[in-house]
Amino acid sequence: MKILVVNCGSSSIKYKLYEMDDQSVLAAGGIEKIGLEGAFLKTTINGEKKQLFFDCPTHTEGIKMMFDTLTHPEYGAVKDLSEIGAAGHRIVAGGTFTESALVTRDLLEEWKGFMDLAPLHNPAHLKGYEAVKALLPELPQVFVFDTSFHQTMPAKAYMYAVPYKYYEQNNIRRWGAHGTSHRFVTARVGEFLSVNPAEQKIITCHIGNGASVSAVDCGKCVDTSMGLTPLEGLMMGTRSGDVDASVVVAIMKAEGYTPDQMADLLNKKSGLLGISGVSSDMREISEAVKAGNERAQLALDMYGYRIKKYIGAYAAAMGGVDTIVFTAGVGEHQWDIRKAAVEGLEFIGVKLDEEKNRANCGEEEIISAPDSRIKVVVVPTDEELLIATDTLGLVK
Repeated sequence: MKILVVNCGSSSIKYKLYEMDDQSVLAAGGIEKIGLEGAFLKTTINGEKKQLFFDCPTHTEGIKMMFDTLTHPEYGAVKDLSEIGAAGHRIVAGGTFTESALVTRDLLEEWKGFMDLAPLHNPAHLKGYEAVKALLPELPQVFVFDTSFHQTMPAKAYMYAVPYKYYEQNNIRRWGAHGTSHRFVTARVGEFLSVNPAEQKIITCHIGNGASVSAVDCGKCVDTSMGLTPLEGLMMGTRSGDVDASVVVAIMKAEGYTPDQMADLLNKKSGLLGISGVSSDMREISEAVKAGNERAQLALDMYGYRIKKYIGAYAAAMGGVDTIVFTAGVGEHQWDIRKAAVEGLEFIGVKLDEEKNRANCGEEEIISAPDSRIKVVVVPTDEELLIATDTLGLVK
């Protein structure tokens, strides 16, 4: 069966079409600048990267362009849209949903109650679902929730120490994010190491422009670094991560900021960008460090240190750790960040193979030394494949 995976952002759409008989990718692409001038679809056609410009005022036009590209007589992946068996959507915030689900009217109404948990992402996901339904009303659609993997956390891990009524009335609790990636690499590292995750203590580090760490004990998430929103936890590309709430109040008073302006500062102007003053892109930060930029060096030092603190905290929370996994853009490709994240953890049993770590750039590999008590592993994530697999399982 052919499964279409759709990931809608506020002004973008990413997609992959899988042939699930062999899990091959038949087509992949992305649409950017929805609602803006110069919207385009980017894809690879006959081995060449192409940009196809078109008018795209809403997600509906974007989805239509995606379908037109998939069925194009010259470079399409299918002859007819009827060949597509189902569509799976990545959903950032699913609230109390504990597993992926086939979309029904009742599910939609229940999920809309959690819309405010991801005000930038969830409305875009809804637009993508509605656009697909408008063009292919009979196509089964599945929601795969990023937050589902974290719903096994105990209350002591997900509650905030604020008046309890806010949890009851406003859903104020830690929900986590990147759950699809954490779930994928947890399963995959078990396969790779020939161990059962249900018998392991695993710390998964999804380190990209957005970053989070999860503690997975016996196959279940027991804690994760992101909170009510993806702002909490690690220092990220443009997000502050953990910060004293009094800092928020102090900046708002000093600058006269509204809540929305303060949220914009914490989400879009902080992190690596805010400290370095150079960029939110790790590659550009690394180049600035080589040029002697001290603030860029400070940003890198802070970034790696915070990952290490969470690894140490989660090892303590689980009473030990068997495996540490690095994944996502930075985790898979930046040897220096991996090194900084585990340096000094020899006392709990981590010993890195320096040569393997430095040489590894996105390859699935054990990068700890043979005599390391704790295995450190690079595992490339594949959230889209997991979404496709969940979708297939629900519509077969």
